[in-house]
Amino acid sequence: MPQAQSQTEWERALALRAMERVRAELYLALRYLSAALGALDLRAADAGHGLATDGAALYFAPAWVLELYRRNRRYLPRAMLHSVLHCVFRHPWLRGQRDAALWGLACDIAAERVIDGLDSDALRRPVGRLRQTAYAELDAQCRLFAAGPVYRALCGCDAGRLAALRAEFWCDSHHLWPADPAAPAAQVLARRWEQLGREARLEAQRSGVQAGADGAGALQTQVEAGRSRRSYREFLRRFSAWREEARLDPDAFDLGYYTYGLREYGNMPLIEPLETRESKKIRDFAIVLDTSESTAGALVKNFLRETFGLLHAEDSFFRQCRVWVLQCDDRVRSETLLTDLAALDRFCGQLALVGGGGTDFRPALARIEELQAQGAFRDLRGVLYFTDGRGTYPARCPPFETAFLFLEDGAPRPEPPPWAMRLTLQPEEFLPPPAPPAPDWAVWEAAELPQT
Repeated sequence: MPQAQSQTEWERALALRAMERVRAELYLALRYLSAALGALDLRAADAGHGLATDGAALYFAPAWVLELYRRNRRYLPRAMLHSVLHCVFRHPWLRGQRDAALWGLACDIAAERVIDGLDSDALRRPVGRLRQTAYAELDAQCRLFAAGPVYRALCGCDAGRLAALRAEFWCDSHHLWPADPAAPAAQVLARRWEQLGREARLEAQRSGVQAGADGAGALQTQVEAGRSRRSYREFLRRFSAWREEARLDPDAFDLGYYTYGLREYGNMPLIEPLETRESKKIRDFAIVLDTSESTAGALVKNFLRETFGLLHAEDSFFRQCRVWVLQCDDRVRSETLLTDLAALDRFCGQLALVGGGGTDFRPALARIEELQAQGAFRDLRGVLYFTDGRGTYPARCPPFETAFLFLEDGAPRPEPPPWAMRLTLQPEEFLPPPAPPAPDWAVWEAAELPQT
């Protein structure tokens, strides 16, 4: 005899069946998103309205799902896909210093733009005049239609316009997004979704012509945008190496003392922590600042301060390190060797930029290669070249890893050589983000949401 269910249990079970059926429809309509769609567990929420995700599960309000399934069932696949796309594009982990409410609106618009471009019966709905106007205005301001450029465009809107856009594009709650995207637990989920986003992009590319026909090209673009703007902190860790350091290691002990205690005293081992430990840090490093006319200014100084700040805060340098900082436009204008953490702080406080000509990447890389041949570097881990990307690249690969760091401004970037690494950075990582409009955003975020 089946066990009797309460009304609440019955509603939760029925709503879960409805959500599973909706997800099955999305599996069939968007096969290249199968892994991403299956990555979120479906869980009923005890309270609330609509959908919400924390990157690990998709939470839904059973009463809301059942009412919407009865009244406007065609909206549910769009709502589920909207939340999944937030994770695929890594919106919850890319906020940085931006205003949370305005960033949420920018992410909603970016996700809805992709959904509106998908040619699928399960997702199709008329695009109203407000949406058409918003897309046209943002297209004119954003060369790349992604959450970051949309956010900067929205900072110039008045409160009335923002309220209208939120009423039009709101779809799910963002209250479960991490308050600190740099926290270790949040970064685990961010890396997981970076991989899922990469898989979705590759699957869409394998779909060939069909991917372009149903709007998956826009999805690929946003996935690539989110992937290239991954955490700068994580990127810097690529250049660290394991080395022995004179420092107590509480997690290891000397086996000689351990076995001596067992041998002499029976069951009493002697524990002596090791006086050295293996640490993964940066020892030798080179940073090149493009001081040509197109990139000189406060942004270059802030980039250097932020880079040193990250490395200092993360304890990423060995006590004795060698960091060469070169300033170069069409030739090397300045060389500075920094050998300890205190020197990094002094250099940032006294930095004066020199240059202002054209851009040629060859002189700086040739000079670093020359210094390496002279023994100036003991263990060169790599070179960071902060630039706008418009210049003359070397014809051959230098004997060290080189990463070109571009600042995202929506403009297409020249392709660096195949041997070079490339990372596109958000301006908000090095400059304060644009100030949001005047209204109290906390009140605006807590306001009554539109009924779908």
